[in-house]
Amino acid sequence: MALRTRCVMNAQRTFLFSSAQRKSSAQTDFRSNWVVDPTTGTYTSNLPTPTGIASDPALAAHGVNQSKELAEHIATLDPPVDVIYSSPFYRCLQTLKPTVEKLNGSRSEDKKLQVHVENGVGEFYGLARFDHPSPATLDVLAKHFPGGLAEAYIPVIRPSVNGESLTSLHDRIAYALYHVIQKLDQDPNGPKTLLICTHAASMICIGRALTGRMPEDPSEEDFKCFTCSLSKFTRRNIPEAPVEKQHIWTLDEPENIPFVDWRGKGVKGGWDCEVNGDCSFLEKGEERGWNWWFEPGLEYLAPKVTVATYGAGGSHIV
Repeated sequence: MALRTRCVMNAQRTFLFSSAQRKSSAQTDFRSNWVVDPTTGTYTSNLPTPTGIASDPALAAHGVNQSKELAEHIATLDPPVDVIYSSPFYRCLQTLKPTVEKLNGSRSEDKKLQVHVENGVGEFYGLARFDHPSPATLDVLAKHFPGGLAEAYIPVIRPSVNGESLTSLHDRIAYALYHVIQKLDQDPNGPKTLLICTHAASMICIGRALTGRMPEDPSEEDFKCFTCSLSKFTRRNIPEAPVEKQHIWTLDEPENIPFVDWRGKGVKGGWDCEVNGDCSFLEKGEERGWNWWFEPGLEYLAPKVTVATYGAGGSHIV
C-alpha cells in the first residue's frame, strides 16, 4: 500500500506539515535572536539554547502553548497520523512533543510513535564563505527527548554546511521527500498519514516539490507559513511503474544533489494541497507569517552567491 496523505501523506497518502516557532525575549516575536559575523562566520545568541548551538533556540512560552493546541487538533484527524518526521532543530522537536505524547496515549507499547529526525527537511542557510552551524547530533537530541526519537533512522540527505542557493534548497527538499515517500511506499505496515515538522523556507519548498508548481518568481506567496500552522497534501497519483534507479546523495559531495524530476508534476505522483497554513485551531489564529521577502538580499536562483542571508527567520547580515 502506498502513502497517501501528508500533513505535511496516505497510498492513498496524506502529508501534514507544521511550522515550528522560535523563542523570543519579547512577546511580540516568538524566537530568540541570533547574529552572525560575516567576516568570521561566528554565530551568537542573546539567550542560551538547549543544545548550545546559537541558531537552535527553544520555543517561547507562547510557542509551547501553540504546540499543545496543535496536538489537540492533530489528535482529531482521520486517518490518524501514523508516521512522524522532523527537522533536527530543537524547536521542531519541541513543537512535536505534545503531539507525540497525545497520539501515543491511545497506542499500545509496541505501537508507540517515534520521530524520524530528517536533516533533509531542516533549516535553510544561504550560501557563505564559512561553515554554518550544524544541528545537534541524534545522541544529543535523544537526551532532550528520551525515548521519543527513532534512533536507528539514517537521514536521507544533509544540507551543505556552506549553505544553499534557493535552487539547491528546492532540490534538496525534493530529494528528501522522494526517498521518504519511497521508503514509506515500501513499508509493509502501509502507513497512511505522515506528519512532518519543519521551517518556513523549507515548508514553502515542500509545497512546491509535492505539487510540482514552481512559480516563475520564487518570492511568490504561494504556501502559507504561520507559527504552528498546519498544511495538508493528499496524493494525486500513485506511480504504477517500478521504482526507478537513482543516484544516491553522499556526504563526500554534499552540494551534488541527485536529480529528481518534480517540476510540473510533483514528487512521486504529485500531491494536491487541500489545507494551506491552517491556524483555525489556535486561540490567536495566524501569527508571524513568513515568506521570502523577509530575506533581504537573497539571490533567489543564483547558483553561486558570495554572501547571502544566514538562516531563514534569524538575523540577517548581508
